[in-house]
Amino acid sequence: MSKLTNKIEANDRSVLEVLDKKKYTVDYFQREYSWGKKHIEQLVTDLTSSFLNEYRDGDSREQGEDYNTYYLGPFVLSEKDSKRSIIDGQQRLTSLTLFLIYLDNLQKSLQLEESLSDMIFSESRGKRSFNIQVDERMHCLEQLFNQGSYQPREDDDESTINMAERYDDIADAFPEELKSNALPHFLDWLKYNVVLVEIIAYSDDNAYTIFETMNDRGLNLTSTEMLKGYVLSRFSDYQRRQKANEHWKLAIQQLHGHDKEEDQRFFQTWLRSQYADTIRQGSAGSQNEDFEKIGTRFHSWVRDNLDKMGLSADSSDDFERFIGQDFKFFLSAYLKILSAEKTLTGGLEHVFYIQRWGIATSLSYPLLLAPLTLHDDESVVVQKLNLVARYIETFVVRRSVNFRKFASSSIRYTMYTLVKEIRGKDLESLRSLLQGKLDAMDETWSGMDNFRLHGQNKRFVKFLLARITAYIEQAAGYTTNFETYYHKPGGRPFEVEHIWANKFAHHRDEFDQESDFEDYRNRLGGLILLPRGTNQSYGAKPYEEKRDHYVKENNLLAQSLCDITYDNNPNFKNMCERLALNFKPHAQFNKQDLEERQQLYRAIAEQIWSTEL
Repeated sequence: MSKLTNKIEANDRSVLEVLDKKKYTVDYFQREYSWGKKHIEQLVTDLTSSFLNEYRDGDSREQGEDYNTYYLGPFVLSEKDSKRSIIDGQQRLTSLTLFLIYLDNLQKSLQLEESLSDMIFSESRGKRSFNIQVDERMHCLEQLFNQGSYQPREDDDESTINMAERYDDIADAFPEELKSNALPHFLDWLKYNVVLVEIIAYSDDNAYTIFETMNDRGLNLTSTEMLKGYVLSRFSDYQRRQKANEHWKLAIQQLHGHDKEEDQRFFQTWLRSQYADTIRQGSAGSQNEDFEKIGTRFHSWVRDNLDKMGLSADSSDDFERFIGQDFKFFLSAYLKILSAEKTLTGGLEHVFYIQRWGIATSLSYPLLLAPLTLHDDESVVVQKLNLVARYIETFVVRRSVNFRKFASSSIRYTMYTLVKEIRGKDLESLRSLLQGKLDAMDETWSGMDNFRLHGQNKRFVKFLLARITAYIEQAAGYTTNFETYYHKPGGRPFEVEHIWANKFAHHRDEFDQESDFEDYRNRLGGLILLPRGTNQSYGAKPYEEKRDHYVKENNLLAQSLCDITYDNNPNFKNMCERLALNFKPHAQFNKQDLEERQQLYRAIAEQIWSTEL
């Protein structure tokens, strides 16, 4: 074995040095891109908050050289024959690539000339290849780079679909205050001041050994570990310290069972929900406040804010209570949230719903924990969690049907203010306050009258139709639920189906312009859910032929178009009367029929998301 094969190198590299005109392949077992919304949002929030804590209005770009460096972590490469394969760090580097594509599109829209393309791809003889090259992702990356969006295809793998969703999450998380004169400064900082540790091995064996060592032992102390060290150092009694240490370790194991970084999200959520009083103002140059500091270095924030937390540095009893009561209580509530996000749970249904269509977890998690107090029993905890989740769901649905944004960058100040307003509220006060917030919303259900499917809202339309379908079926005594239609485990997934075929010629008697036909065809009243494959086979057929197939579907919303559904079906008819819903069969499906269905869907939505919390 040569000396080069045994060699291992480790060097700090700026983002520019890591990605500019470089080429990487992805090791086979690292091939899947699996970051979720909370991971990408945390990355964008950490980077932008760290920059904004340094930047001041009026700074020259040269002054950016003196800004603090941000450490983004290590990545491991195996290099053979001058080709580099990513052994560890693919998630982070792929996410950085998506972020750079977003930033490149943003700077173009602002008519800047800060091209980032050399950090994203390179061209040779007219052929483009991305710097992190995975062939099956090429089409997605091309579309994101050229158009700023990507609609997944049927043959896309999970990684590609995930990348498209995470790109949208980046757009939601990126703060408005950087979409101005501060953007070139941020791009400089990202390229030169954000660093990673590049570890290169010249044999696969060494590379995998490094990978295993890093994942088994970790490279550096996290904020959680530093907080633990500080808290335990406040204990004067050895036996009590050991007991607290065991409790802490068990708690972290439970959190890591969900995600290896869940412990840090838990502390950020808990501290923000109960103690944070200030937030950075939404203008470039504003300093980070409680919410941002907790997000980046919560262990330091705790040491600096003991009084806010009712702790005395000299009181061992205070810290014993902090771990034995406060930590234990809020951990239990947080674990309930994580569990309810994954499994549709009675009494916590809305937590499940907002994980599919809701606001960023950096906003929703603190809101969910904010009203809880140590005196709440388990029943009250569950009711408060579900009540806040129901408010969040109603808020985002009302915004969405009115084509209004609810990206974290646009609502962060409003939601963080609400955290303080609902902090420690009893159940009825909480209900009254949140109901008042919904009553005061500018966005009304009138937005449903013209709501339609477009290129950027397909996920929401599926969510909306799944909620509507499940609602009427459960009211009619069916055993199906939202999960049946939004994500069907072990079965064919449901997809959005147009009732009208995409044939303008069939509707010339009602529309002079094809654009008007397209607008109506995409309206919510002209859409249902059908199993994948079924909708493709029906798609081009006229309504009169489709209608006979709809009645065979185990889907009441589709079946309700047909006469036979109204015959000898007392549960369905009773549901219609009890809920005062104007269901009717449609022998034909013309413009007026579609408008009637649109109003029916609006009436159902108003019942599902009533302001009567």
